[in-house]
Amino acid sequence: MIKRILIGTFLLLFIGLGVPSFAATQTAKPVQYASVSPIQLVNKPSVYLGKNVKFDATFNKFSTLGLDYKPALRSSKDYISFLVKREDVSDHIVPLSELKIFIKRAAAEKLVDLESGDKIEVKGKVFSNALGDAWMDANEVKNLSPKPIKKP
Repeated sequence: MIKRILIGTFLLLFIGLGVPSFAATQTAKPVQYASVSPIQLVNKPSVYLGKNVKFDATFNKFSTLGLDYKPALRSSKDYISFLVKREDVSDHIVPLSELKIFIKRAAAEKLVDLESGDKIEVKGKVFSNALGDAWMDANEVKNLSPKPIKKP
């Protein structure tokens, strides 16, 4: 009987004092991204499959490329894709269509000011290598060359 009371009192004090549980004290580790060039990514997509990657690139345009393709499904209802410029071609603009980059529509709406030629940083995860191409979800897209805001 006394043992039950002591255990009950201990539990009440332990919970009542707000002593954090083990699970509450663990913090989420920041996501680590491997730096890679877009060309490296499309040349060996299977090496990066399931990995978090980041790269700098030149934004080309928003697109619907790769959306609703069943083996690497990203619904056109929820996602939009975008293309970056091929950096290994310098005399004209060629999109790197072998790299399918998807971003949720809500996040893409915050990037409406992106223009072709803007330098961007992309962080995301490669989720498929269907058709021998790299397919990735963009978790973050940062404009590295934002235009100055024009004052009226």
